[in-house]
Amino acid sequence: MYKLIVFLLLALPFGALAQTVTTGVVFDYNKKSVTLPGVSVRNLNSKKVTTTTSTGKYTIPASVGDLIEFSAVGYHTDTLYLTSLLNRSIYLPVKSTSLADVDVRAVRMNSQVTDAKDPLAEKYTLLNTGGNLGRKRMKDKVGGLNLNLGYGKYKRQQRKEADLEEKEMYQEEIDASFSEKAITDLTKLQGEELKNFMIIYRPSIEAVKSERPFRYNYHISQAYAAWQKLTPQQRKLQDLPKLKVN
Repeated sequence: MYKLIVFLLLALPFGALAQTVTTGVVFDYNKKSVTLPGVSVRNLNSKKVTTTTSTGKYTIPASVGDLIEFSAVGYHTDTLYLTSLLNRSIYLPVKSTSLADVDVRAVRMNSQVTDAKDPLAEKYTLLNTGGNLGRKRMKDKVGGLNLNLGYGKYKRQQRKEADLEEKEMYQEEIDASFSEKAITDLTKLQGEELKNFMIIYRPSIEAVKSERPFRYNYHISQAYAAWQKLTPQQRKLQDLPKLKVN
């Protein structure tokens, strides 16, 4: 009996050491050197919760394959897919704030104010159209009609160019954030599997525009969890059918 008690006491520390944990430090995304205390760290698999210390450090029980969520007031929530239990640095982006829209329903104006002339107002010239229309006068600025010719087509062209520039901007962002290195660091995928994964799960421009800033690490971790459920055949890109030669 005495030997059994001694054995259990000796085995207890080893059992405690055998528990798996992951550690790291949480930083501000914009100010890379600023650590964030009080960040809530949650293991979505085991439901374990902890918070970062005054220096931004955290330690939480976890295993490889778990999803760890980081959330704080004023910051976007981020999720990490654990491919290892090594110490990690987490960067949380600040939520952007915008002013609420103001609904103006009625305005009471003073007639003395509305009748006042602006001394800096641009002057315009009254034109006589000539010919049979001599009785009428134009009250537009000189050359106003000529400047409006083709204006609608010009504006449409401008909108098309702006749309193309916006799409190009989002494509460059996706290329930089949904890169081979970023995916390999999170999933360890390489070679042909990595290429197929990037084609199948590349985020669309619409998805990136709907959530700003877009959480690429969370998207990659969710996509990798779905990838693991696919069969080897489903992970391969299907070849297009060959056209028959007449």
